[in-house]
Amino acid sequence: MGNSLVTDFYELNMAASYLRHDMTGTATFSLFCRGLPKDRGFLVAAGLEDCLKFLEDFAFDDSVLDYLGSIGFAKGDLHRFSSLRFTGEVWAVPEGTILFANEPLLEVTAPIAEAQLVETYLLNQCTFQTALASKAARCRLAAGDRLDLVEFGMRRTHGIESAMAVARLSAMCGFVGTSNVQAARRFGLRPSGTMAHSYIEAFDDEMEAFLTFGADFPDQATFLVDTYGTMAGVADAIAAIRALGLEGRAGVRLDSGDVVALARQTREVLDAAGLSKVRIFVSGGLDEHDLARFVAERAPIDAVGIGTRLGVSEDAPYLDTAYKLVEYAGRAVMKLAEGKATLPGPKQVFRSPGMRDTIACRDEVPPPQAVPLLEQVMVGGQRSFGTPTLGMLRERLERQLRDLPEEARPLVSAVVPAATTSDTLRRLDEAVRAATRAMSPR
Repeated sequence: MGNSLVTDFYELNMAASYLRHDMTGTATFSLFCRGLPKDRGFLVAAGLEDCLKFLEDFAFDDSVLDYLGSIGFAKGDLHRFSSLRFTGEVWAVPEGTILFANEPLLEVTAPIAEAQLVETYLLNQCTFQTALASKAARCRLAAGDRLDLVEFGMRRTHGIESAMAVARLSAMCGFVGTSNVQAARRFGLRPSGTMAHSYIEAFDDEMEAFLTFGADFPDQATFLVDTYGTMAGVADAIAAIRALGLEGRAGVRLDSGDVVALARQTREVLDAAGLSKVRIFVSGGLDEHDLARFVAERAPIDAVGIGTRLGVSEDAPYLDTAYKLVEYAGRAVMKLAEGKATLPGPKQVFRSPGMRDTIACRDEVPPPQAVPLLEQVMVGGQRSFGTPTLGMLRERLERQLRDLPEEARPLVSAVVPAATTSDTLRRLDEAVRAATRAMSPR
């Protein structure tokens, strides 16, 4: 089935107009984030895989054409749409790459109607998934090497597609498991989970619930201890662990109250009972700020479940992204609107040691020791590289997080490293700006 209706209506109107007037010149659009959300010092590029799949499959099938005819598109428009596919190229920053403001996540070069029609989907996926990946990376930075992180936000994400994305991206950012079984199957992740309060409430008493669950799942026995009273639940968990011989495999989960104080009490009781290998797992509306507190206070916590606040990127649920025309038919173009001016021409980002970035023209030679960030990932409407594994993406991000400048690391009041503009791009900007103003005098 054609996916070409996954777009805004005005994209179809513009594309139809381009085609009616034989405007088939090659256009380059640049997708970037103007500014970062409050307290964000960096972004993590994500969403590219889904974008490439969309572009490869882009088409208008008969049912789509019938619908477009029913809402007023002329027969000539439908005929031209019927053979339209994405035939262009894409340059993009690989997923798992750290980026800063105004740096392109990707650039699309194709006949203008094709490049225009795919704007909505590309913005949707890059914006949403980059926001999620950036939130997950902040969690990983806050936890350091002290805490294992498990993603379990599916029940409150904004739809199942979102749940699949957050499971994949959290794994890219170093989370050790997900509660999302479908995502675990699709992406080769470790499914992870404990039990709900309803399970315990279904039994006559807490001890019976723990003994039953531990016997049924001895390798997954993490007992939720706060259904009736946390420390009483810990005592029941200790008794169940001993009765079932799970001393080296079990865990307890704290899901309410002051989890730091409760973790300290729980650890003391467990250790006094000779259960030093029993792990403490905490959950309950947590995010990167809680993780930083756990680490700073040296809380005896082994693993943390991160759900809702990650799954919706609660404190920064959107990014100020844009998809702007920067070249058409060999002519560099730009937008001059106050506060929203764009840089003209196809671009490259060169990264020097210390994550000092330079936004440059695509065909420039990189400065000494600098590496280009954007790679050609699609040619002629087909991807030009293999699909990277999550392990490869995780390694890329881990390397970059180690190199992240200190000013970009804080969870509060981070300073975004500012990319410089190359001399060549600056001269192009000045020339196009002057020419544009000359065409539209005020």
